[in-house]
Amino acid sequence: MQALRSQLIPQWSSDVRLEGKTAIVTGANVGIGKETAKDLAGRGARVILACRDMARGEQAARDIMREVKGAKVVARHLDLADTKSICLFAENIYNNEKTLHFLINNAGVAMCPFATTVDGYEMQFGVNHLGHFFLTFLLLDLLKHSAPSRVINLSSVAHNMGKIQFDDLSGDRAYHPVRAYAQSKLANVLFTTLGVMAYSVDPGMVNTEITRHLGRPLVAITKTIGFLMKTPAEGAYTSIYCTVTPESQLLTGGYYKDCAGAESSRAGQDDGTALKLWAVSCHMLGIRWR
Repeated sequence: MQALRSQLIPQWSSDVRLEGKTAIVTGANVGIGKETAKDLAGRGARVILACRDMARGEQAARDIMREVKGAKVVARHLDLADTKSICLFAENIYNNEKTLHFLINNAGVAMCPFATTVDGYEMQFGVNHLGHFFLTFLLLDLLKHSAPSRVINLSSVAHNMGKIQFDDLSGDRAYHPVRAYAQSKLANVLFTTLGVMAYSVDPGMVNTEITRHLGRPLVAITKTIGFLMKTPAEGAYTSIYCTVTPESQLLTGGYYKDCAGAESSRAGQDDGTALKLWAVSCHMLGIRWR
């Protein structure tokens, strides 16, 4: 079994150091986000864990500081389902941080029952895309000031099934949790033209809490093949790869999986859809971003 697993899940490592760098990782209290934050802290970066649940965020910070000698990590409250919370988080960053080199948009919800954000957006589109879109907009000046800097958006292989339903972004007409998730992950791929280095990442099939909304049959399948799924640490490899690899070896706006460049879906490469999504997102959030 281990031999099969090693063939399916490539291993990767790097000794790049990040002293003097500051990173924000959203959803860093658990899973891929926590493992990403732990790795970056181990490289000497100051890492801000942006978490909705502060009790779990502070516990994650304590865990990392216990496991990584000299780790510089701090938890800050961020609810991506609430634009007011996003504004307060960004204000806190500008008040307390002089630089920001890496923004890793990792947090997400997956295949949940229909729900809406505080501002009335469909939850998966609102959190996975709009929340991170708005957060990046607010932090972009600091990222540019700290150049060279990078934005990394976690997508998913599910983006291949996605289509941006411009006539029903609210999900009011025909909500389906899988379609809504795929749409939000496609949006993560399309949202990469920022004026700073930006990449979208497919972490692969990872055994994390994000599967909690799956129906019982799918949960049973997940448990059966769990040994073939990546651990959260393995799922973090490609995010870290896009953080530490020299810019000359990466393609800005590129799509990455298994620590290498990959090809996104045809929809993920549609410049017309990307531009329209950008304009619609700005309109929904009431911002001007060109």
